[in-house]
Formats: sequence, structure tokens, C-alpha cells
Amino acid sequence: MKGILREVYPEPLGCAQGRSQRNGEWAQNDTPSTFFSNLTEETSEMGAIVNWRAARFCRTAAGLALLLFVVPALARAQASDARPNILKDVGIDQNLGHKIPLDLIFRDEVGRTVRLADYFGSKPVILSLVYFNCPMLCTVVENGLLESLKTLKFDVGDQFEVLTVSFNPEDTPRLAAAKKEMYVGVYGRPNAAAGWHFLTGEESSIRRLAAAVGFRYRYDPGSGQYAHATAIMVLTPDGKLSRYFYGIRYPAGGLRLSLVEASDHKIGNPVDAVLLYCCQYNPATGKYGVVISHILQLAGFATILTIGTLILMLSRAERRRGA
Repeated sequence: MKGILREVYPEPLGCAQGRSQRNGEWAQNDTPSTFFSNLTEETSEMGAIVNWRAARFCRTAAGLALLLFVVPALARAQASDARPNILKDVGIDQNLGHKIPLDLIFRDEVGRTVRLADYFGSKPVILSLVYFNCPMLCTVVENGLLESLKTLKFDVGDQFEVLTVSFNPEDTPRLAAAKKEMYVGVYGRPNAAAGWHFLTGEESSIRRLAAAVGFRYRYDPGSGQYAHATAIMVLTPDGKLSRYFYGIRYPAGGLRLSLVEASDHKIGNPVDAVLLYCCQYNPATGKYGVVISHILQLAGFATILTIGTLILMLSRAERRRGA
């Protein structure tokens, strides 16, 4: 066998040759086992070199990406505050434990005069502030609320009430009735029509309710639209603010727990406010559009954290290889 290998390979393959040359002489007692062992060692060394170079390349690329893209983008966002002037006073404050004025007058879907007190007394209440001809996030808010309600085992009208109140004084009971018919129809549970209410009202009542729940909005006469943030609130049966849910998606488990706590007149803890702003201004184009402020900031910080973690892991891997 040894002779056959000598005839086929007068000299061992290049990698084995290189090893022998580094040792200063050819091994005279080469056998198939030593030949392939040497070949395996050479391959391992080459793989280690490739892995080390790949790690160094990835670390360099990650650092460049951090310097060239993420940091300048965040700097520009901070310099411009990422919000136009119309959003400076827009937001939602958590007035936990505050009682809303239940004597406020509104109109229901058929135009009857009602008081907020008509919907409180024995059950917790979910409140959402929207306006019915909103071209952007208001519909998304109501859709998100609907999806959460559909997954709850609790039924609207039985265990709790829902109030959807327009903060646009130009909205009419006719619009409210159309919205109610659509959402109650999709919800599709008994007694929902008696438990989900869509209200409109005068400017004075709207502003008092908005101030009580910490809902700060602003009208833009140029577009005829409202700038506002998005959230829903859970209130106790006596009208105290128990919990806020920000954004456009509301986890059914958290919503269920908040309803249970509110029914016991418990007040929840403040939550992190990740705000979605709905308006019609886009500072890049001079036109109005959706502005998502805090989510963009969080995404930027998450990107930096991810890149930093990658750099740290590659550095440690490189040090272990060197050891």
C-alpha cells in the first residue's frame, strides 16, 4: 500500500508538502494515516484563519454601519425632535385615579341627549377617544380594540361597557350610528348593541372629557384634521381612570386583567408610553401624514444595542481563538 501511494503521489499533496517543508525535511515513514492526519490539521488551521478573518470583517462592518447609518440618523432625529410643531402639545397623560366628570352631556347614536353617568355605576368601562371621519389611525385604533374584544371571554354589555367618543364636534349621530352598526356587527355577540356606545358632543363637553383623561389633541385648520395620539383607557364603575393602553394593539390578557381590577375599583400602575401620533404633517415633504415618534426612537436604540452585542460577541470569539 505504501508503495502504491508513493507511485501515485511521488510527493504528498501541497498542504502536506508545506508541513514537511516547515519541518525542514520530508517524513520518510509517511503512511496513509499520517498523510490524512496532516491534511486534516492543515484544513483545520485554514478554517481557523478563515473564521478569524470573517469575525474581524463582521466586526468592522458592524462598526461602520453603526457610525455611518445609525448614529447620524439618531442625531438628525434628536436635532429635529422628530416632530413638527403641530405635535408639540399633543399626547396622552396618565391621570390614574382621577374621576372623569360624569355629568357631561353628549348625544348617542340616535341623537338622544345622554350623560356619561348613564354608562357607569355597576360595570367597568373601556373608553376610546377618536373622530369618525379620521382618515388615518382612529380606524386602526377601533379595529385593534375590536380584535381584542373578540378574543376576550368577557362580553360587551354583560361584564363591561365600551364608550367610543368622538372629539370632533362636527361629527354627527348619523356617523356614530354607521360606526356602531359596523363594529357591533363584526363583533357579533348578543347584547353588544346595548353595551357598545358611540357618542358625539359639543366642544365644551369634549374638551372637559379630554382634559380629564389626559388626552391632548390639536386641530389643524390647514388640513381640516386633528393631530392626536392613540390609546384606550379602562375606568372603574364609578368613573375613575384605572389603566391606560397605548398604541393600536391591546393584548387581550392585559385587557381582561385590567377589567377585573377595575371592577374591584383598583387603580393600575403607570405604563410606558409608546405613542403613535396621528396627524397630516410630513416634515420631509411638506405634506401631512402619520408621524410615529417614540417607536422610531426605540427602534434606533434597539438597532444600536443589537450591533453593539454583535461586536462584543465577535470580539470575545476572537480573543478565545487567540488564546
